[in-house]
Amino acid sequence: MGKQTKKKKKRYNKTKKMNKKIKPRRKNGIIFFSDYPDFTPNLTPRQMFKMGSFGGTYWRPIKSKYFKTDLKNQHKDYPKSWWKGIPEEHLTKPFNKYDKEINKYGVKVGTTLQFWEKKNWIQKTHPYGWVQWYCDFYMGKRSKDDEYQIGRWKGLAGPNGRFRKWLVTIIKKKKGKWNDYDISPAIRQTLQHWGYQLKKMDYDNEIRSRRK
Repeated sequence: MGKQTKKKKKRYNKTKKMNKKIKPRRKNGIIFFSDYPDFTPNLTPRQMFKMGSFGGTYWRPIKSKYFKTDLKNQHKDYPKSWWKGIPEEHLTKPFNKYDKEINKYGVKVGTTLQFWEKKNWIQKTHPYGWVQWYCDFYMGKRSKDDEYQIGRWKGLAGPNGRFRKWLVTIIKKKKGKWNDYDISPAIRQTLQHWGYQLKKMDYDNEIRSRRK
């Protein structure tokens, strides 16, 4: 059994290439990657989980359609410093134990892994989904999945992303402030799961662009 697990992990990592020279840099709260300058999240993987995400369930053991054996402890492939101060139960709860109180905005968002697999939104290189890809990418790993995953991020949380623009629209309609977290907590939580939190600069820029 041990040899089989080791063999599978080797195949699982086969398409991921580490480039230690590619390191993210931060400026004005935005994270930049030199090889993909249009990918600009503002939350690191650690920040996403430290703030409270996925009801504590993201790194739970899963049964992936791509592998015969269950996957587990995948978060331990990343630096221990990422998880410092974050209880294990805020990372590996079973999905049926999803705890919305763990989430920063206190709401439940998202759906099951099986739903995402049926939609073919999950790739073999990253069987846990977008956040797993982001963790690898942040570490300097590059794969054939990169452009696809960055495209998904841009469509949802990028400067022209539908959820990002939708949040600004709702705040404006309610005559609220950019950081009034009682306005659209579900959208805010969703954006957080995609490495983004609305900032005043982004809100102001979007409002100005609509006046033109």
